[in-house]
Amino acid sequence: MGETQMRTFQRVGYLAVAGAIALSTAASAHDDRLSRIAAFFAPADILSGPEIVDCTLSGGTRTRCFRITVTPTPQDYTPGPWCPTHVGDGADAGGIWFADGGMVDVDGAFIRSLAERYGDSNWQLYDPETGDVRFTGTLEACQAAARPDVDPAYRNTCVQCLPEYMPEDAVSTYTIPLEPVPVSRPPRRLRGPAGLARNGVRLDGPAPVEAILGAYTIAPLDDCGGHVNLHAGYHYHAVTDCLTGAPNGSDPARGTAEAGHGTEIGIAMDGYAIFPHLTGDGRAPEGLDACNGHDADGIGYHYHAGAAGANAILGCHVAETGCASEDSTATCDATRRPPRP
Repeated sequence: MGETQMRTFQRVGYLAVAGAIALSTAASAHDDRLSRIAAFFAPADILSGPEIVDCTLSGGTRTRCFRITVTPTPQDYTPGPWCPTHVGDGADAGGIWFADGGMVDVDGAFIRSLAERYGDSNWQLYDPETGDVRFTGTLEACQAAARPDVDPAYRNTCVQCLPEYMPEDAVSTYTIPLEPVPVSRPPRRLRGPAGLARNGVRLDGPAPVEAILGAYTIAPLDDCGGHVNLHAGYHYHAVTDCLTGAPNGSDPARGTAEAGHGTEIGIAMDGYAIFPHLTGDGRAPEGLDACNGHDADGIGYHYHAGAAGANAILGCHVAETGCASEDSTATCDATRRPPRP
């Protein structure tokens, strides 16, 4: 072998070794990230994953994501209640709802006040003779009332769907990028779910409040900010103390900087962390963008959940998003979002 051939052979060998080291380093970093993700979602009822998979994000980027399949029910508390059954009931018999620029208790007094509150005498969710509240108490009633085109028979009804109405094999699969891929111009509003809470419950987009009120219905959230529909199961439209008081399961490398921002409560569909509305010392975070995010030393870019009464956990996503699906075997291609029923 000549000297030139020898040098070429050595150079190719060096490149091969360097490439192998780079691949090994990347694999090790992914494994480390995956173990932290698994620890973060330890409070959830995980059916499979997290695992690393190929994925196509909402902007068409092909990359690597983590995929996790969970049951859409929290394991750390029992969801509910939502609707009171009588106008004499107190706050402990019902949930919460968006009103007066925040959240109010859905108790008997709230049910009685609807006509005055909304300036419309057509509101009448209770029997004026008995005081009994009209609410959806069966699967069939849930199917008829918890939809955009409310069955006329369920106008003037308090709408609640119970977790037991969901099929026993109902699952939710989330495919989220391991590394965020920022977009040049974030959308003006949130498209699809905001992310996944550390207890495995979907952090959803805004509740369709105008459509709900337009049918003379109320669809309360429980005190944890969640309710049930037959598409997503139990999910959140607001972040309350049920999540912000959870133990910190996030990346320990972030240390005191993260502690100052409070407990990491979830991971957004674009891969960025989600923190509570307020920082660890009870102050409003400064410099938030339209999506409710900002940069901070020691953490990097991350989101803060909107105030519970804002009906917006996130305003939008600043990076390409992954997929949320009821099919645990589907390959994530977020450029082809199926329409929500």
